[in-house]
Amino acid sequence: MNSTVKHFALIGASGYIAPRHMKAIKETGNDLVAALDPYDGIGIMDSHFPQADFFTELERFEDFVTQYNRGNPNPIAYMSIASPNYLHKSHIRMALQNGADAICEKPLVLNPEDIDALKIIEKETGKRVYNILQLRLHQSIIDLKEKVSKELADNPEKQYDIDLTYLTSRGKWYFESWKGKEEKSGGIASNIGVHFYDMLCWIFGDVEENIVHIKTHDCNAGYFKLKHATVRWFLSVNYDYIPEEVKASGMRTYRSITVDGEEIEFSGGFTDLHTKSYEHILNGGGFGLDEAYGSIKTVSAIRHMPAVGFKGEYHPFCEKVRSFKLEVGS
Repeated sequence: MNSTVKHFALIGASGYIAPRHMKAIKETGNDLVAALDPYDGIGIMDSHFPQADFFTELERFEDFVTQYNRGNPNPIAYMSIASPNYLHKSHIRMALQNGADAICEKPLVLNPEDIDALKIIEKETGKRVYNILQLRLHQSIIDLKEKVSKELADNPEKQYDIDLTYLTSRGKWYFESWKGKEEKSGGIASNIGVHFYDMLCWIFGDVEENIVHIKTHDCNAGYFKLKHATVRWFLSVNYDYIPEEVKASGMRTYRSITVDGEEIEFSGGFTDLHTKSYEHILNGGGFGLDEAYGSIKTVSAIRHMPAVGFKGEYHPFCEKVRSFKLEVGS
């Protein structure tokens, strides 16, 4: 890694994921010089970069960045973006037009045409957009990709059977926040599923068929036909759908991927993936606009297609939704 300290700015300092970006900047030996968030209770910054300038207004933040970079031999080289999903495109554009590369949380944008627009701005400014696709850097997922690649080299026609299940419980606050508003977050599939879809397509090939079975405010489920796999997927923020044995352990999150009936163990190793992502970018790697295109196209399609209900190859957890509806009389 280049020994020169790089200067960063951060948009979206108060959210759940922002501390991982601060930690990654610090652990890669770099410096955060400015942060922006409309919420001003950002005490977490004291643990990482207490000397960073802080702004609650976009205009003052952008003015600071412009002045800071003017004639500075060590300007703000990267702008990290952890703002609400629907603002990513605008904030990425601002970063590029102010001379910084953008490092953006998933989902990069809400629609594939937004990626096409950002490609134009990349070309105009000569700056780059990087997407945090951290599962591509998880060792268990890397091992799975290597295993599948070897098997497909021996048998190019091989098809895998996959179940993806991800439940991360959220309280009532979630649905009052921007995350619960489809026009701002992109919905459940965009907000909590996009990096899983990216990972599956990275390993098993592009989506060839896309069916949605359930689409509610707290749950999405469906079916993919990938080039080398069929995938039944289930995503939810509803605690009621978590398996009883997981609830009994006190956990509020359940994550599972099975490939041909075999569980892929990747429950750990998540806390340092943002640092690995930053190291990857700073060392000349990183995942750009082209890598993000497939998963963004997929979640955009899910958002706009109707749910077909309980028919075809639906995920087993869909029965939990059916049972719960019967219990509550809906």
